[in-house]
Amino acid sequence: MFSEFALHERLLKAVAELKFVEPTPVQAAAIPLALQGRDLRVTAQTGSGKTAAFVLPILNRLIGPAKIRVSIKTLILLPTRELAQQTLKEVERFAQFTFIKSGLITGGEDFKVQAAMLRKVPDILIGTPGRMIEQLNAGNLDLKEVEVLVLDEADRMLDMGFAEDVQRLVDECTNRQQTMLFSATTGGSGLREMVAKVLNNPEHLQLNAVSQLNETTRQQIITADHNQHKEQIVNWLLANETYQKAIVFTNTRAMADRIYGRLVAQEYKAFVLHGEKDQKDRKLAIDRLKQGGVKILVATDVAARGLDVDGLDLVINFDMPRSGDEYVHRIGRTGRAGNDGLAISLICHGDWNLMSSIERYLKQSFERRTIKEVKGTYGGPKKVKASGKAVGVKKKKTDAKGDKKKVAAKTPTKRKSANRPKAEAPSLVSKDGMAPLKRRKPEAPAAE
Repeated sequence: MFSEFALHERLLKAVAELKFVEPTPVQAAAIPLALQGRDLRVTAQTGSGKTAAFVLPILNRLIGPAKIRVSIKTLILLPTRELAQQTLKEVERFAQFTFIKSGLITGGEDFKVQAAMLRKVPDILIGTPGRMIEQLNAGNLDLKEVEVLVLDEADRMLDMGFAEDVQRLVDECTNRQQTMLFSATTGGSGLREMVAKVLNNPEHLQLNAVSQLNETTRQQIITADHNQHKEQIVNWLLANETYQKAIVFTNTRAMADRIYGRLVAQEYKAFVLHGEKDQKDRKLAIDRLKQGGVKILVATDVAARGLDVDGLDLVINFDMPRSGDEYVHRIGRTGRAGNDGLAISLICHGDWNLMSSIERYLKQSFERRTIKEVKGTYGGPKKVKASGKAVGVKKKKTDAKGDKKKVAAKTPTKRKSANRPKAEAPSLVSKDGMAPLKRRKPEAPAAE
């Protein structure tokens, strides 16, 4: 029960108002330590309730009578606009019975309006690193009195190339007393380096191993012959699966636009979300999906994190994600808060080894599925290695003695011969500067 935590009565009132009863595992583990002021390094899957795990202790620290604000006390950094906006809403919900004010700084919004908000000095500042740095460079942002720093989805921020920006913002918080770092994966050397630089004697909380992620989500693969065949499979799934809302993930903007266009032509209620969309379109797409005006979202990995939509129970990977971490974050959009979900990845010949690598990373074996109505000819490699990857190019054949057989040299194709450097043309002069001697043709024998 939340009442067992040493939280202020106004926060407990907000928790009750929001109908939060039992804390999730990450909340139960992190809140008591955060209330003590400990630095935390938390690994917890998306949809596990980790936002409340750091927001409630922060509010508890800041709570008090209304007074004039003179400095920002808490900084929360996140990788995407969408995740920052959702975190702001969570903060406002939990702070509804307090005088604590929060502000948002992200790209895609009016710079001057944000600067005006900063002059009012919010207690809690939430935002993305890029725009924060811009406001800092403009002299609008002072972080020297920040007491609590939160890096949420830290692994994703590193993946997106924000390492230097994050480090600079961390360095600006010269008087911070507590730092909490959250991620959905254990990350790599970059994340370990950040933990070592930023955290002070942290408590490590690993609420789930990678192999335990998304236990409520069934994970399937369906083999396909080519992209056009994948499109047929997507159409069948969207027409025949039972779902409230679905996301189709692609690796490129062009493919996302193509699939979106096909779905609209078939009169599906769909939206597309990728990096070329401006903030207004991105917000509209997510709001429509949340409100139920749209059932299907086609997206690149820009939506793979920070998207929390009730009733999202189907994820289709049209393209296999490029890493195990990206796969975890994609399928983390479904099966949230203990609900059931279904994640289906479409696998062509070129996707098999990548899929196999992700299986090994997760220490799981995806369920193989065949749909009779759209079955193709490709069913996976004929032979696989112990690792699960497809057996590569066959070795040269050997004869009975074990010697390699000589293979007759093939006549080079026009393309290959065109790429080779041309033989030097015969010189018109010899080394001594005289015209080169020409070989005389043998004369025909004289008739006797």
